[in-house]
Amino acid sequence: MQDLVQHILATTDVETVWETVLERLKQAGFHHALYGFTRFHTDSGFGDNNDHLFLTNFGPEYMKGYFLEGRYRNGPMVRWAVENTGACSWGWIRDNLHNLNDKEREVVDFNQKSGVTAGYTLAFPHSLKRAKGAIGMSLEPHSGTQEDADAIWAEHGAEIELICGVAHLKLISLPLPKRILTKRQREVLEWIGDGKTVGDTAQILGLNKATVEKHLRLARESLSVETTAQAVLKASFHNQMFTF
Repeated sequence: MQDLVQHILATTDVETVWETVLERLKQAGFHHALYGFTRFHTDSGFGDNNDHLFLTNFGPEYMKGYFLEGRYRNGPMVRWAVENTGACSWGWIRDNLHNLNDKEREVVDFNQKSGVTAGYTLAFPHSLKRAKGAIGMSLEPHSGTQEDADAIWAEHGAEIELICGVAHLKLISLPLPKRILTKRQREVLEWIGDGKTVGDTAQILGLNKATVEKHLRLARESLSVETTAQAVLKASFHNQMFTF
């Protein structure tokens, strides 16, 4: 356990952290997992998919229906994770089926047809209201029951919570892969974020003002924002600034 935690803490890329988590989950009996994190959740929803970090080893056909077609937004366990922290058996769906709305029931039907019916969801605590993170883990599709998943959790749940919790804290400290800025874009945002003007930044970096403006524009486009202030904020949220 100690070696595994130290390995995660020493890792410097998202892929290695995720592969380490998947391997431990598979050893316990959970063969598939879906991790999601956003700093942009509001009462009206999750916002732009490009602002989230999603990691999974589910197959492309399942992810097409669940993620790309937007079913995850109405997933019962996603709602549970937004409203709670800690671990929850997917037996919660069965026990609360009568309280689900039509869209949530449609997601349940989709998962049943896909064989993704037995597993656990772990929702991570956050001090920021708009930050939400969780991981769902399942048995092999069309294989096993919720009782099997509950037995796995009874034996390995405490260790899984620790490993996933450490991995989550590591993941949210790493640059978001979808939002990689160029070295020069990061540099100009860093200096602007430090309170420097475009002219100051140009002088510091040995560029002309037009070139600095170009890098700021490209950074805004990459981050899908309208203003440089928004770009600085979003780049900071995505851990894109002051990186090595």
